[in-house]
Amino acid sequence: MEYHIQKRILITGGAGFLGSHLCDRLVAKEHDVICLDNFFTGNKKNISHLLGKPNFELIRHDLAQPIFLEVDEIYNLACPASPVHYQYNPVKTVKTCIMGSIHILGLAKRVKAKILQASTSEIYGNPTVHPQKEDYWGNVNTIGPRSCYDEGKRCAETLFFDYHRQNRVNIRVVRIFNTYGPRMHPNDGRVVSSFIVQALTNQDITVFGDGSQSRSFCYVDDMIEGIIRMMDASDDFIGPVNLGNPHEFTILDLAKKIIEMTNSKSNIVYNPLPQDDPLQRKPDINLAKEKLKWQPVIELEEGLVKTVEYFEKIFARGK
Repeated sequence: MEYHIQKRILITGGAGFLGSHLCDRLVAKEHDVICLDNFFTGNKKNISHLLGKPNFELIRHDLAQPIFLEVDEIYNLACPASPVHYQYNPVKTVKTCIMGSIHILGLAKRVKAKILQASTSEIYGNPTVHPQKEDYWGNVNTIGPRSCYDEGKRCAETLFFDYHRQNRVNIRVVRIFNTYGPRMHPNDGRVVSSFIVQALTNQDITVFGDGSQSRSFCYVDDMIEGIIRMMDASDDFIGPVNLGNPHEFTILDLAKKIIEMTNSKSNIVYNPLPQDDPLQRKPDINLAKEKLKWQPVIELEEGLVKTVEYFEKIFARGK
């Protein structure tokens, strides 16, 4: 019989979209999970079903302030990840990325914990290389309205690698591309959730630009599998590594697909493209395939069906 080692695992941002799914997976694996969240974008409803479990604990805390705990592993997911939320208080976003990283890396250093940083495809900015590989340094506007997040995450990666080089902290860095699924915030401004909400309420579907800009969409279950595999990877592979779905779709194709799936009466309307909005976004995942034996398995249509069902349920119970 295989012996199971129970780890004490801290998940910052654990009540958010990705964090709550990660909590589910690690609680199910019988690890002792601590969920830390300040509930700016996280929601207690996302983790309420875990509150009675003996191996789950919830702490309300803002990572802009230090935290002192004894843990074996840390998944750092603390930061608003949609433009609506991270632009609401851009200074706070930068503080979360930078001060939060310093505090959580300090914790990892003190207790010798392995720590994973949830970085982002946004570190590539509006890319001039397609698809984006990990050795691409990006094309980022340092003073634009999105730079609080883009530059905050880029600096966080710098801190992680410097703590690794200077203090031998055992780090992992994943660059997360567009992810969707149940528990997305209905008002987060991300394209999948926005289109589904608009379609279900028969509002006009708002496409920015002419809809020809492309994205690749990874279902949340696939993403969580990749994140866990990276944490469990051998110590000679610390990243960064792209995690995302390499199948590319235009925004206009996505809008049409969601209207069809929901039998919506919505019309498509076009608004100006926001400043610094990337025209193309597609990960090269060859490194993840090689090092983690990981690639997405859930096709867009299958994932959209599950996501639409989730939003139908929250609208049915009045959010």
